Amino acid sequence: MAAAWLNLGQILKVNAKKFPRTVALKDERRAFTYPEVNRRVNRLAHRLLGLGLKPGDKIAVLLENSIEIVELYLATAKTGIVIVPINFRLISADVEYIAHHADAEAFVVHDDFLPTVDPIRPRLTRIPADRWIVVGQRAEGYLPYEEWIAGAPETEPESAVRPEDPWILIYTSGTTGRPKGVVRTHESHIAFYLINAVDFGFNEHDVCMNVMPLCHINSTFFTFTFTYIGASVYIHPARSFRAEEILEIIARERITFISLIPTHYNLILNAPPEARRHDRSSIRKLLCSSAPVRRKMKLDILEFFPGVQLYEAYGSTEAGIVTVLKPEHQMAKLGSIGFESLGTEFVRLLGPDKREVPVGEVGELYSRGPMLFREYYKDPEKTRASFHEGWFSAGDMARRDEDGFFTIVDRKDNMIITGGEHVYPSEVEEVVGSHECVFDCAVVGVPDEKWGERVTAVVIPRPGVDPRRITAEEILRCCRDRLAGYKRPKEVIFISPEEMPRTPTGKILHRVLKEKLRTPKR
Repeated sequence: MAAAWLNLGQILKVNAKKFPRTVALKDERRAFTYPEVNRRVNRLAHRLLGLGLKPGDKIAVLLENSIEIVELYLATAKTGIVIVPINFRLISADVEYIAHHADAEAFVVHDDFLPTVDPIRPRLTRIPADRWIVVGQRAEGYLPYEEWIAGAPETEPESAVRPEDPWILIYTSGTTGRPKGVVRTHESHIAFYLINAVDFGFNEHDVCMNVMPLCHINSTFFTFTFTYIGASVYIHPARSFRAEEILEIIARERITFISLIPTHYNLILNAPPEARRHDRSSIRKLLCSSAPVRRKMKLDILEFFPGVQLYEAYGSTEAGIVTVLKPEHQMAKLGSIGFESLGTEFVRLLGPDKREVPVGEVGELYSRGPMLFREYYKDPEKTRASFHEGWFSAGDMARRDEDGFFTIVDRKDNMIITGGEHVYPSEVEEVVGSHECVFDCAVVGVPDEKWGERVTAVVIPRPGVDPRRITAEEILRCCRDRLAGYKRPKEVIFISPEEMPRTPTGKILHRVLKEKLRTPKR
């Protein structure tokens, strides 16, 4: 196999020789160099093959962020087994659906999540009794992970893995319904690692902090970009996000890069004054992704992390990174998602007739490139529906300016139709969210017998703000001079942060929020 096509598991063998003293993986308790990680991963790979698993077989994994889940990604890459990462926040029924739909033939679970798995285990009949593995405390009927891999051979496993073979079967967060199984190949991830190492300017001296859940594509992309190039990764458990803890780790571990979502940045920017005492000077680059970033937040991030290079990326589980807004364009192109990522073909914006729309007009965003997924697992109809002449769409609406920069308008499914007019929630959210007393907000269309749908703003007040300063009347006043009449909210609802439905990566679930507010008004 040509060196250019070394997959993540194969490059680990190379990096174990190239970087013998570099700490590859670290968490709050442990630190392993590249040679140590390679030996552990080889032992795990031999144990997986010893269970009778073959290339192409699926192994479900229900773990929080940990060194063990990273080892499972690496071991499956070496053996050709397909890993099925499952969100650890899901309930039993959702876990059962994914494991069953994915045709999982083995299961790895942390002992904390046994109450989720034990009730559904008898129904997952495809998984033999000797293929259940537990990380953490021993449990009856499960192979204990650490003891199980101990004593296995440390030699490289003998498995032929081709670049075009599937490696990850990852389920979407389900913003528009049942999660879909996205089949991603080794070569699509190799493309991402190499392209983004160049596009973002990463090198082997970087220290990445992983915060996003490793059951999500963002982390499988950026965590492993750094292990691919021989850099270091600090793994945060990701069960909760405490701004002061994150800032303390950045200072202690001299983190140089971190990928966060707007919700995380919001929490950091609103952290108590004592949290700001931590040294942030090691940070060279920051990425904001997974949800639109409002203009004011970007300016605040640049002020909080002086001298940092801020990137914003747009992409999807299926397409990888599609566009990047680079640091030199942050001020001139506020609100934009940048232009095409290195290696991505020109993005196309298509109208309902599937013809390209003119500059400045809104169209559905289609992309094509080497990071693209293969298919939706066992769903050829959805696979066909998401493509047009080989170009993929995640259902996002965007416009392009005269300089070639794109701006996401909204998801096609989130669009509100009120009185025959089209309203994109993100445009209204930009205005509402700019109010100094608003911590976060979402805008949805609620059924209305007169208008079809009425524009409704759901607002989370900033902590500690006097309630008299943030009223429905005040929010409407903020919108009056900045939005056309049909775009202005007809209703403002205040909720707590816990009441806002979100995906594990912090995206607001507009669909779920809309369902909660479906009481028609006359």
